[in-house]
Amino acid sequence: MASNQLNDTTIHPGFTPEAMVRDIVLQFPKAADYFKAQRIDFCCGGAKPLAEAAAEKGLDPAAMVQELNKLQEQHPVLEEDTAWNEASSEELVDYIVNKHHRYLREELPLISQNVTKVFRVHGEDSPHLGEMHRLFNMLREELLQHTAKEEESEFPKMLAYTQNPTEEGLAELRGLLHNLEAEHDGAGEILRELRRVTNDYTPPAHACTTYRLTYARLEELEGMTFEHVHLENNILFLRYQ
Repeated sequence: MASNQLNDTTIHPGFTPEAMVRDIVLQFPKAADYFKAQRIDFCCGGAKPLAEAAAEKGLDPAAMVQELNKLQEQHPVLEEDTAWNEASSEELVDYIVNKHHRYLREELPLISQNVTKVFRVHGEDSPHLGEMHRLFNMLREELLQHTAKEEESEFPKMLAYTQNPTEEGLAELRGLLHNLEAEHDGAGEILRELRRVTNDYTPPAHACTTYRLTYARLEELEGMTFEHVHLENNILFLRYQ
């Protein structure tokens, strides 16, 4: 039977360069905002030491540890911030579906309208908007297919296994989760490309309101996707490995 408890992620005293990025976020959720600002992937790429993640970005791990520890002192962790670590799989799945899947179903069509309008109006003068349009549409299709599959198949199988664990069920789940994590990696790569082609979502000086709004909504989509993937890869899926 697979354990429904995460491995101990306690890091004392303070954070260290050897701490896994995902474990830092699990212990101190506000670290997610810090890692986003540093362009550190804490969801798909979270299973690596902070020192390694820092080195990949040319950052000083010692300075990052100092900043994280200071941030933690300034923002004590509230009990509800880490509640998902101890929540049941059913509660976590319900939260993911009702917050993140719902967000995608509601927001992706609206973001698509903005992306298409900006591309049609400004694409001739700004060729990168064609790439933005292509990448977004690829991402939209992948996310919608992924979430539909989770709701119709993978999540029900996870919850059924939780109620009635078997070796056969666990073997099937591990294969399904491997595929879901690969899809997460693919979405993460598209998001990295979107950030690159939009110059970190920095609109040009001449950008109109719709242009600026499009970049802001794409950046929000990135942040929501990171949180979504973090809850799945680093909390939910680990319960079935």
